Amino acid sequence: MVLVLVVLFQTAGNLLVSRGMKQIAAASPWETTHWLSFSFQMAASPSVWLGTLLLIIFFVLYAALLSWADLSFVLPASSFGYVLNVALAHYVLLEPVSMGRWFGTMLISIGVVLVSMTGTQSVEHVKEETISQRELPG
Repeated sequence: MVLVLVVLFQTAGNLLVSRGMKQIAAASPWETTHWLSFSFQMAASPSVWLGTLLLIIFFVLYAALLSWADLSFVLPASSFGYVLNVALAHYVLLEPVSMGRWFGTMLISIGVVLVSMTGTQSVEHVKEETISQRELPG
């Protein structure tokens, strides 16, 4: 359940920050002399704030998830968020997505399925294995 929340918060946060930044960029094109004005517009954007809040929640949940499961499971399994990012960028933000990107997204999806089939190893299981290995004579 936490893994699903991690993916959803990360995807929604990225989508909102991207939407907010595109709205700001459309309203006033970036010029190096106006970086202070751009920063104030960014700080006043509700999309950027909400997206940042969701990304903070994502990070806290992700850190908790890493304390409960192996990195070799969490990182690939949570990469399904990349798939959702591509799909939502195309369908919600109306960004063009090339066939190469769709193909890469499909490869990520296949990898997520393969990794999720291996399951996760709990910390307690690792401790039990370590203790039992120490008790073996030899």
